[in-house]
Amino acid sequence: MKDNLNSNNAIRSDYIVVKAMEDGVTVIGLTRGENTKFHHTEKLDAGEVMIAQFTENTSAMKIRGKAWISTGHGSVESGKPEKF
Repeated sequence: MKDNLNSNNAIRSDYIVVKAMEDGVTVIGLTRGENTKFHHTEKLDAGEVMIAQFTENTSAMKIRGKAWISTGHGSVESGKPEKF
């Protein structure tokens, strides 16, 4: 079995799972390169799940709204905290 971290395809191996906890959650894909740009946007409603993959073109993702996000590195919840 090939070590994914050392392969030439490591850049395309990471996935994230985004589960919307409210209507109107936005997932935005950002490009690689000198000038980072938005290249794809998705809107999710409460309960919808999106599985996204980092690619040669996608270097980052921005999530707006209350959502549960899971990656190979752990899980996090986005959105404004109720109290500090």
